[in-house]
Amino acid sequence: MTTHKTGTREEWLAARLELLKAEKELTHHTDEVARQRQELPWVRIGKEYRFDNEEGSVSLADLFKGRSQLLVYHFMFGPDYKAGCPSCSSIADGFNGVVVHLENHDVAFSAVSRAPLAKLQAYKQRLGWTFPWASSFKSDFNNDFSVSFTEKEQRDGSVEYNYRREPVLEWRPGQEGGGAEAEAKIAAMCGTDVPAFHRDRPGMSAFVLEDGVIYHTYSTYARGVDPLFGMYVWLDRAPRGRNETGLWWRRHDEYPAR
Repeated sequence: MTTHKTGTREEWLAARLELLKAEKELTHHTDEVARQRQELPWVRIGKEYRFDNEEGSVSLADLFKGRSQLLVYHFMFGPDYKAGCPSCSSIADGFNGVVVHLENHDVAFSAVSRAPLAKLQAYKQRLGWTFPWASSFKSDFNNDFSVSFTEKEQRDGSVEYNYRREPVLEWRPGQEGGGAEAEAKIAAMCGTDVPAFHRDRPGMSAFVLEDGVIYHTYSTYARGVDPLFGMYVWLDRAPRGRNETGLWWRRHDEYPAR
């Protein structure tokens, strides 16, 4: 017998209507936050960034592909990784099918990672994705938008991520338990160690092209990308929610057959 609270259909409906009020308040608040996001001042991009993608060497302007807006997902795949971050990979499963809709609404999309293009293309083929993906391997783009850092920055405590200064990274090989164990596990899934894994971070940035000038309009990091994590949108509505006790997800081709 279940230990969860049970009730009649009438009791369920009364509770559901109370929840509906909270859901409507959240929706209205989300709409207001979106309005504030769109009212942020635009910052002119004064640097020429170069990327490698399937079309060759391209500029940031080229990533717009004739559209006036560009969304970039900062995909964690550093030069030392042997495979992309499994969390970013789960997010990519969600946005892979959305790109065509964005492109037909004046919004271009590209994932950007520091790994060389050949690594990105091989991984993309392995997972069956079709979204545009550019390498910033020879560019300052990731560093300038606070999603990649050097070993020196890690050691001297000058890493600034998610709009705050981080403490010096503690180099603790082999530590077990809690978050450190999960970090070591996910780093190993990428074929690297924890310090190298943390030199790349997830995020999302938005740009607009107006009168030939590119402006940066928005960036979000860390849990700010949670709304892009498609499976969590569904799990938050499942009876047991996220129900997490550790790192349970895998790349979609790594789950055992059921």
